[in-house]
Amino acid sequence: DGMNVLLIIVDDLRPVLGCYGDKLVKSPNIDQLASQSMVFSNAYAQQAVCAPSRVSFLTGRRPDTTRLYDFYSYWRVHAGNYSTMPQYFKENGYVTLSVGKVFHPGISSNYSDDYPYSWSIPPFHPSAEKHENDKTCRGKDGKLYANLVCPVNVTEMPGGTLPDIQSTEEAIRLLNIMKTNRQKFFLAVGYHKPHIPLRYPQEFLKLYPLENITLAPDPWVPKKLPSVAYNPWMDIRQRDDVKALNVSFPYGALPDDFQRQIRQSYYAAVSYLDVQVGLLLNALDNVGLANNTIVVFTADHGWSLGEHGEWAKYSNFDVATRVPLMFYVPGMTTSPVSQGARVFPYLDPFNHIGGSAPQGQSKKVVELVSLFSTIAELAGLQVPPACPEVSFGVVLCTEGTSIVHYFNVSERMVEEGKEGCDDTDRCFKEEPFAFSQYPRPADTPQWNSDKPKLKDIRIMGYSMRTIDYRYTLWVQFDPNNFSANFEDVHAGELYMMENDPNQDYNIYYNTSHGWFFKKILD
Repeated sequence: DGMNVLLIIVDDLRPVLGCYGDKLVKSPNIDQLASQSMVFSNAYAQQAVCAPSRVSFLTGRRPDTTRLYDFYSYWRVHAGNYSTMPQYFKENGYVTLSVGKVFHPGISSNYSDDYPYSWSIPPFHPSAEKHENDKTCRGKDGKLYANLVCPVNVTEMPGGTLPDIQSTEEAIRLLNIMKTNRQKFFLAVGYHKPHIPLRYPQEFLKLYPLENITLAPDPWVPKKLPSVAYNPWMDIRQRDDVKALNVSFPYGALPDDFQRQIRQSYYAAVSYLDVQVGLLLNALDNVGLANNTIVVFTADHGWSLGEHGEWAKYSNFDVATRVPLMFYVPGMTTSPVSQGARVFPYLDPFNHIGGSAPQGQSKKVVELVSLFSTIAELAGLQVPPACPEVSFGVVLCTEGTSIVHYFNVSERMVEEGKEGCDDTDRCFKEEPFAFSQYPRPADTPQWNSDKPKLKDIRIMGYSMRTIDYRYTLWVQFDPNNFSANFEDVHAGELYMMENDPNQDYNIYYNTSHGWFFKKILD
């Protein structure tokens, strides 16, 4: 009675996966999960940086309600005592477990990953995590550096391991315990890679010969990009290998060959991640729980790989806000498997050929803030109520509506972009949209443009994405009372997806956009 939940959250993973149509990447295990899942191809984070995004989707509230736009406040103290998704499952009789990076560690989760509110036992953090930014990357001169591009020999690493390997081992250990004690569980597993530094076992480079790696399709800063919209990728500039290139701030381009190396290592890190996911799902099979466990796979946000002359996250573009999102629900996205049959046999990316298509795919635009209500509904729990307009005093409510009603729309209808409307289907006349936002300290790029502290925020970029367009307004913002002034617009962006899928040609300044303005204010 009631299914278990396995929630896999990946750090900085944009949808470069076979199941999302990427031809280069080797991701057989995630693709296999997708082949049994409902896959959303237009899913977006609410802010493209770790702590705000995670607190948003784990509480089901938008950043303007959590009041977290940086890393330096705990929502229960600073905004409201909001219940979280794992807390809700815990209060409904589940054992809730956290492995790796689920909440962003530090003050934004009270230095405890929100334990004991959210978790039944103290969260697990891999011991190797503390070496992430150490000088563990061997340069051509044989010396050790703190590089961005960092393929390593795992046996030479401190402790002979890497954080994600340790997280997989711990998650498998917990699955074996849960098998024997037969309690319903909610297990969240947070993987670090492909977050920088791109530190992963060096053998994964073999999958991606450098001659196969292209530059981004649009590696230049767009002519009409407002300066406030540009993120100057400071965290990358601080790495030893990038520092040595002496690139001019803020718009200087990285050398082409180094751009290719970053892209190569990002892909290699994704394949290393795929192996971890494969081992974890295979273990779910081994303990006989694949038939009664919902598996949700997503990321906290994306990552620019040179598009618009940008790297890292910290923007409102699709490359920074769009995430993979899939739901494996036994008996709903797949027919139940006979006892003992394998659902997730481990696939080796080094010798596995060919991808598998998603079981079901929706092009509907959806948001991570909907995860809380969606997972609750799939697990058969009462869906938390929708938040009122102002909800700082409301402990349990969500600002994201469940997307379960998109699961049973027939593929043909999805293709045409129309709702299949019968008695079982709720019909939406409104086109779905996703809201993202990003704060800036100034109109032009400066040292803290990527990650301004709350007190330094002066402008907020509110961005609305529908299937047809992305519309962004950069407006005056007062951090003292968290208010945005839409009468003081500093800059705007408008991209029409049909003829500008990469968002390179901003037509805001040569379009009448009263209609869009009205939409974003609603």
